[in-house]
Amino acid sequence: MAKAKTSFLVLLRQLLLKGAFYFFALSVGGVILFKFLPIPFTMTMIDRKVKSIMRGEDSEIHYSWRSYNRVSREMHLAAVAAEDQNFPNHWGFDFKALGKAYTNNQKGKKVRGASTISQQVAKNVFLWQGRSYLRKALEFYFTGLIELIWGKQRILEVYVNVAEMGKNTFGAEAAARRIFKKPAQNLTRAEAARLAAVLPSPNKWSAAKPGPYVTRRTAVIQKYMRALGGVKYIADLRRF
Repeated sequence: MAKAKTSFLVLLRQLLLKGAFYFFALSVGGVILFKFLPIPFTMTMIDRKVKSIMRGEDSEIHYSWRSYNRVSREMHLAAVAAEDQNFPNHWGFDFKALGKAYTNNQKGKKVRGASTISQQVAKNVFLWQGRSYLRKALEFYFTGLIELIWGKQRILEVYVNVAEMGKNTFGAEAAARRIFKKPAQNLTRAEAARLAAVLPSPNKWSAAKPGPYVTRRTAVIQKYMRALGGVKYIADLRRF
């Protein structure tokens, strides 16, 4: 009996080690691959399409990948100003913001997140939506990988391409075409700020028909963009 138990534990250990090895190899390989290739789709896009089909709504996903140099720098800056102002300086995690969020959440008021742009990219590209300890642990793992392998410029490039900016609309190019009838490369500061204004909840707020909240937030984001020093703030992002 003891021998059988020992054999089982040895087999289990071997399986766990193999599983860990394959996960590590595939995850690192995937991150390296997508350092150079456009992201074809995300789990959020699939989720939105399935839900639209189930509701009998238009399920077309609007998404057009554009390289970093084919998107207005104002759009990149607007995303940083709205979502993660310390983005050029941290290594994937803003621990000061995490501390503030934890303190605020302990008060039992509205829960605030502190996810950096890097964390959001890791979640959107490699993981699924939802809250669980497993997903959060994997998010931290993939955040570290993309910071190490991709570099800041690639992370921001991917974020601006895959972030949801409207109903079934992903990325600056698709949003700019649908809302402003122009390519993302030609977005003005005000237009970029309006797109960034809906990033926290793109299915609740509209950049196409901005209400009072989006209008106010657009103005605040433009103020932040000026305070950061304009596009010079993201001129020297780490590229390795």
